[in-house]
Amino acid sequence: MRRVMGTEVEYGIAVQGQPLANPMVASSQVVNAYASATLKARRARWDFEEESPLRDARGFDMSRQVADPSQLTDEDMGLANVILTNGARLYVDHAHPEYSTPEVTTPLDVVRWEKAGELVMLDASRRAGQLPNGAPIVLYKNNTDNKGASYGAHENYLMRRSTPFGDIVRHLTPFFVSRQVFCGAGRMGIGQDGRTHAYQISQRADFFEVEVGLETTLKRPIINTRDEPHADPEKYRRLHVIIGDANLSEVASYLKVGTTSLVLAMIEDRFLTTDLTVEGPVAGLRAISHDPTLRQTVTLTDGRELTGIQLQLEYLDLARKYVEDRYGADADPQTVDVLERWESVLDRLERDPMLCARELDWVAKLKLIEQYRQRDGLAWDDAKLQLIDYQYSDIRPEKGLYHRLAAGGRMDRLLDDAAIETAMHEPPEDTRAYFRGRCLEQYAAHVAAASWDSVIFDLPGRESLQRVPTIDPLRGSKAHVGELLDRSETAEELFTALTR
Repeated sequence: MRRVMGTEVEYGIAVQGQPLANPMVASSQVVNAYASATLKARRARWDFEEESPLRDARGFDMSRQVADPSQLTDEDMGLANVILTNGARLYVDHAHPEYSTPEVTTPLDVVRWEKAGELVMLDASRRAGQLPNGAPIVLYKNNTDNKGASYGAHENYLMRRSTPFGDIVRHLTPFFVSRQVFCGAGRMGIGQDGRTHAYQISQRADFFEVEVGLETTLKRPIINTRDEPHADPEKYRRLHVIIGDANLSEVASYLKVGTTSLVLAMIEDRFLTTDLTVEGPVAGLRAISHDPTLRQTVTLTDGRELTGIQLQLEYLDLARKYVEDRYGADADPQTVDVLERWESVLDRLERDPMLCARELDWVAKLKLIEQYRQRDGLAWDDAKLQLIDYQYSDIRPEKGLYHRLAAGGRMDRLLDDAAIETAMHEPPEDTRAYFRGRCLEQYAAHVAAASWDSVIFDLPGRESLQRVPTIDPLRGSKAHVGELLDRSETAEELFTALTR
């Protein structure tokens, strides 16, 4: 299950008392307030030079003339965009503040640095609200405003370039159609504008329109074809997953990335031979989401009709056989743990979804909504239920319903607060994010720019900027450069040692 991976989360934003406030301005205030208060000396800019957002995994580049402006993420729009000492990126993505985790190698580390992002965003929003003439800014870790807009919670997984992209599409599509049963965030409202008053499992399901494609904001595809590895393109591809919900539950996040990484390993090793292709996967995705009883079935091309849980059980059975066949007793502890939790959650969901209310966001939220409905006699079209939905995702610990559940011991945790708080400032130790983060911590005045695959220094006495490539995601780790960074008192000493 170990591979280079990470997540990117756009946060919903609201300025209290100012319903017509410009979200782009508010988002910039959030990012800039955090950067001004926490980053030392010079603020390194993001380096867009090596980005290629229009390269398609199917073997072509989309023309810039026909691309939607939202796809041109290699253009510096002048919006707030900073790199943090933990190796993460904090920036404005159009109308939302966004946090991208540093590169990590385990599902639990994905959870840790994504939860650290929640604390970064909380601190940033509070600082922005304290600016002169400022108003309180509230951030929501959700995916839709229920007025027709959706914003993403993306996952990224590095894969072997040698894996045929057709195999990824064939085997991953049914998995994505059905994995929402344990990683959906829950939503009041059906349809992109939420006009139908009912509860569904996923916040993102209604916003997907095609099976495969390059877009991320229009005609959203179940399988995104963006081919921008941020690594050696001969060796790697980066699978950019846009179909997930933004999770607050640590268990749901852990299962989301852990099970996906396992399925990707099976695809890479050509282990999957069972055909689980779903007829009409876009319609199937929505149908499963619209049925919180989990009885809705989808039809496979072999004629079988399976529920989302049953489809996931097919993948679980294959994953167990794969791990036993390839690793046996040598399987790493997180792989074993993900398999056990995956099986346990699916078993309980099949018996009664409410048995998973301590672990899964959509179930925890539904339980709260049902409690309010029974207590106050609320119909499904009551506006209070929509407010509960929003309040669940409010990242303020004193207001957010998820955080109040967690504080009261009613949500299962995988990490302690100290580990998450440390990850706000310190990078993971086993990827190139360690080098990036340490450089920003130690040599802030001399780091001109950085990106996933480079750090650019502005060194005294040199006429041009000096780029240090970090093309291999597993080099630049603590084991690789920790001692060198410890003994290099200046950026010049570090650069000389690296280039000697």
